[in-house]
Amino acid sequence: MKRPIILPESNRSPVIESIVRYLAALPEGKRYTVKVEAYKKSRSQQQNRYLWGLVYETILKEGGEALAGWHAEDLHTYFLGEWSGWETIEGFNSIRKRPIKRSSKLSTVEFSDYVAFIQQKAAELGVYIPDPNEAYS
Repeated sequence: MKRPIILPESNRSPVIESIVRYLAALPEGKRYTVKVEAYKKSRSQQQNRYLWGLVYETILKEGGEALAGWHAEDLHTYFLGEWSGWETIEGFNSIRKRPIKRSSKLSTVEFSDYVAFIQQKAAELGVYIPDPNEAYS
């Protein structure tokens, strides 16, 4: 079982029975890890394309001289840190900051909040970022 199994909210018995059969069939003599966590719907490929292909590219294009030398990955790190907060990492006689949250772990709701945050920050710089429904209509 390489892909995650999503346990339904109701009528779980058939899925649970299937999981038990799978676990019982695993070869003995090895140790296994079984991980159970609350389901969190992650962002879609369309949301990902919107963020990287429209949001960041628009900011870079419209940001002018203030963003000279910046790349989409720079914007991504900056906005994530400003939105979720920063943690300080020390090592090799150096100190650096990184965002507390990574976008790959965001739920669809958190992702929408994150994009709204970027739209607000971009608007403060005079850059308009269309909503996804505007961008893809």
